[in-house]
Amino acid sequence: MTPSSRLVNRRHFLRAAGVTIALPLFESLNRPALATTPALATKTGSPIGSSRPRRLVAIGNMLGFYQPEFFPKSAGRDYDLPSLMQPMAPVRKEFTVFSGLDHGVKGGHFAIHSFLSGVRSMDAKGRPDGNITLDQRAAETVGGATRFSSLTIGSEDGLHGGCMMSWTRSGTRVPPIPGVRELFRQLFITERADAVARSNDRFNLHGSILDAVNGDAKSLGRQLGARDREKLEEYLTSVREVEQRMELSRRWARIPKPAPGMAEPENTNFVSDLPTFYDLIALALQTDSTRIATLEIAGGFNSSAFGIRKDYHALSHHGQLQENIGPLVKIERYQMEQFARFIAKLGSLQDGDARLLDHTMVLFGSGMGNANAHTNSNLPIILAGGGYRHGEHRAYPSDRGGRVPLCNLYLSLLQRFGVETDRFGTSNGTLPGLETA
Repeated sequence: MTPSSRLVNRRHFLRAAGVTIALPLFESLNRPALATTPALATKTGSPIGSSRPRRLVAIGNMLGFYQPEFFPKSAGRDYDLPSLMQPMAPVRKEFTVFSGLDHGVKGGHFAIHSFLSGVRSMDAKGRPDGNITLDQRAAETVGGATRFSSLTIGSEDGLHGGCMMSWTRSGTRVPPIPGVRELFRQLFITERADAVARSNDRFNLHGSILDAVNGDAKSLGRQLGARDREKLEEYLTSVREVEQRMELSRRWARIPKPAPGMAEPENTNFVSDLPTFYDLIALALQTDSTRIATLEIAGGFNSSAFGIRKDYHALSHHGQLQENIGPLVKIERYQMEQFARFIAKLGSLQDGDARLLDHTMVLFGSGMGNANAHTNSNLPIILAGGGYRHGEHRAYPSDRGGRVPLCNLYLSLLQRFGVETDRFGTSNGTLPGLETA
């Protein structure tokens, strides 16, 4: 047998009536593909029903915040608001600021994508849940209850490949919705009837590809080594995720989208559009189009919009020079102003017998602790809403000593969202002391 024929024989497929999936190369095998198996019915999860569901919003900044003006100097309820936190004064009782929490990772800009997972993508292999992020873990429990299981929003411009905030269980980056116009159209513009019909034809062509080749996959798995079984499982999980998104699209295709109550916005720039992004997220939650959203700030967040000549990223590496710190704080303060406005807006919207904010956990922070030093420790974290008792600065580690994983907070949020789990990322328990109002 020639080397080229061995290579061909090592390229395997899963097959069933009318369906074929090409597979990755497996070191364990050097013989042709396996027999076919009949198709099975497509399986879908049952939607979650709740009159007043929990919601989750996570806002992240790729460059962190200037720590001396972000973290209060004292813990407890009587802390003074530093310069960056002063825009939050009107909603002070609606949020808690945390210090001393992080993921125990290193890598500077190359580790910020661990913000919502606690795990760097390079360290995800072999972990039971990979580097799945907080939002995507919560989205797994929503099923088809909303049109969008989650919304991921952010720019593809900027450092290290654009928005890297959301990751699936299989280690796939969730691409963001890049502009306010695109977000508006996804939320409120209904496809024409002929486009919907064509989509349904595509959906109905084969049903579930994975269900069709399920028996073939199981038979193949028994013949693979441990490493190749892991590779097969990762591959099939990725295919399943695509199928689930397609199935949700099909189920919602015939249901008209809600009326927005606002005109379609035009994309200008990420700085000017930030208030509109927040308004659209609030509308998405209010109309129950989704219960989970993430928004990443920094990529495309240009300092020129503030009349500042030096680049935002360059300013974050301020070198302790006031000529850099002043403009940097100006940019970051604007972000805090818009976040405070978003919290106030959610607090003004009624949701049943309470406010939308009471049913929405809003996380705000960054995977970058100190951009000037390229450190990922002591991450800036704020939690607002969600029915928790707020109004304090909680400083960690506790008196017992030792680092407290930020994922402990995430585990607490997931449990309050309704996820039945006792672990997430690098957690070693829930975060004690979080009290509901």
